[in-house]
Amino acid sequence: MSTHQSPPRSSPGPLQAPAVDHYLAAARARLPGRAQPADLPRIIEAGGLVVDTRPAALRESDGELPGAVVVERNVLEWRLDPTSPWRLPTVTGHYQEVVVVCDEGYASSLAAAALQDLGLHRATDLVGGFQAWRRHHDQAD
Repeated sequence: MSTHQSPPRSSPGPLQAPAVDHYLAAARARLPGRAQPADLPRIIEAGGLVVDTRPAALRESDGELPGAVVVERNVLEWRLDPTSPWRLPTVTGHYQEVVVVCDEGYASSLAAAALQDLGLHRATDLVGGFQAWRRHHDQAD
């Protein structure tokens, strides 16, 4: 018999929320005044940028977001970084209001936090994403 013993196995503790939930909550805590669907026309009129990051298939099946520029998520940082040679011409600087829109408002929170890391101080996202905008738009009609 060996004198070396394995440490006792500990029983698993209470279930923890997945790490991505914590990551999402931390990202959202950094976002100033997450936009509501009714805010988008005012933001665009004031020179803000609404960025639709939904994949092409979702834009084709669910429709376009009026006034938004389409930027695929995989190039978002390059297109919106004011110092990038690949930035969009509509990007005016680090203090421009930017609202990122995804389908349901999850990936957009993470994307907006990434834009803040690049110095876009007023980057945020749309609560509920395109689906919330569509429900709001349908109710307004």
